[in-house]
Amino acid sequence: MLAAGAPDPWADYSRTFGANLQRARLQMGLTQERVAHAAGLSTFTYQKLEKGESNPGTAANPRLQTLVSLSLVLRVPVSDLLPVPTEDLLRRAD
Repeated sequence: MLAAGAPDPWADYSRTFGANLQRARLQMGLTQERVAHAAGLSTFTYQKLEKGESNPGTAANPRLQTLVSLSLVLRVPVSDLLPVPTEDLLRRAD
């Protein structure tokens, strides 16, 4: 459990994932709507992923199927979308 006001490593990870997703999309010259449709997601869901959120104040936690679909649409390996985990994130997983 995080102390009040402590940074949430999962939220940081999710925001970096969203930035990686946006970067890959822009490199392909695609709109959010186009990527969402091709990956089988709603545009709203995709927009939330780019923000690193699932619900306001809740870090994104996409399913494996979603990650693979996005990587196929964006023509990048899943590993290009996922940030390198930090020590704080790994400790929180214990």
